[in-house]
Amino acid sequence: MNESLLDPIVNQRVSEMAENLVGSEIIKLAGEVKEKIKNGEKIYNLTIGDFNPKIFPIPSELKDEIISAYKNDETNYPAANGIQELREAVSHFLHINGGLEYSSDQILISGGARPLIYATYQTILDPGDTVVFPVPSWNNNHYSHLSHCKQKFIEATAENNFMPTAADIKPYISEANLIAVCSPLNPTGTVFTEQGLAEICDLILEENKKRGDSKKPVYLMFDQIYWTLTHGETRHYDPVSINSDMKRYTIYIDGMSKAFAATGVRVGWAFGPQKLMNKMKAILSHVGAWSPKAEQVASANYLGNNEQIEDYLFKFKNDISKRLTSFYEGMINLKEKGFNVDAIPPQAAIYLTVKFDLTKHQTEDGTILNTTEEVTQYLLDEAGLAIVPFYAFGASRKSPWYRLSVGTSVFEEIDELFAKLETALSKLKQV
Repeated sequence: MNESLLDPIVNQRVSEMAENLVGSEIIKLAGEVKEKIKNGEKIYNLTIGDFNPKIFPIPSELKDEIISAYKNDETNYPAANGIQELREAVSHFLHINGGLEYSSDQILISGGARPLIYATYQTILDPGDTVVFPVPSWNNNHYSHLSHCKQKFIEATAENNFMPTAADIKPYISEANLIAVCSPLNPTGTVFTEQGLAEICDLILEENKKRGDSKKPVYLMFDQIYWTLTHGETRHYDPVSINSDMKRYTIYIDGMSKAFAATGVRVGWAFGPQKLMNKMKAILSHVGAWSPKAEQVASANYLGNNEQIEDYLFKFKNDISKRLTSFYEGMINLKEKGFNVDAIPPQAAIYLTVKFDLTKHQTEDGTILNTTEEVTQYLLDEAGLAIVPFYAFGASRKSPWYRLSVGTSVFEEIDELFAKLETALSKLKQV
């Protein structure tokens, strides 16, 4: 082979940001799961924050609207901030379902929530500015890296359902420019209490009063992408509904992806102060991160059908809740049998927080499980259980807690899984 055609990739120089960007731990685990399935192993893959469309399809009316939009040739560029009809439909949806009052000019449409989170970081944070966020949480560490900002992370605890408190944030508030939170939280499926969120709002407002108009305020990025998926007696609370003064400082992240099992449809929206939305629009217009026009037209038409949405969410939430409850009861049954496992009762989203405190346990062949990675591997190899450790979301690598996602779970296989899991746990001895 002509050596001039070889790509000396190892020696190629790239930016410091690109060189040091950390890969996704979830994708790494997913690759191993995929290989096991390819080799014919029975794997209960509960790692994915997504839906199996055969189990959880998008609303049939939304599907029909998408097909119709393509048939009507809605395939040209949309407006940079989203088509007017969709922004008006989102405004209506937020008013009817969340009691939030935002005009179409305060709403920004994008291809899912991720570009909107990126645009929030880019709009608020200069290089060297500080973002404060809890761990475990989804991808804030990566967005911080992309934005060249300082990150102060708070290791949240099981005692607070892994939600950050005002007391956790207070030591960093004077240097913060952005506080990034999520409720319901990915990866835990837990939510803020009204009092807990109110105290964080008070802390932000107090700090901004001190700063006055001469300094950049501290903003709150409030990711509520799962807010429609609450279970049982759980209620969703948001900053502006709790304290209207937060409207000046809050950027909401939201969209179709989780509420309607429409992760691949790629319709997300942010809403907040109009100036911030305009700046975020300008950034994303250069990135080209808009949602496809046909999906925007379809979503605009669908979001006006309050009765259809109510019917869909009722069944959708029941099917998710049934799975979460079954997994929770299975975990507690194992705990009551004396195994070192636990779970937090399901509250929202598609996630259950589960605990496998199995380090310093010995397998049948005498191997000692010394790390969370080894525990994760044992559960995968012996029980076929694939779940994501919290260290993949920024928590300590010693944390025994995991995210279990039910978006792809087959309900009829849950009992079978727990039988295999109990057998696998029974083979371990604590040392």
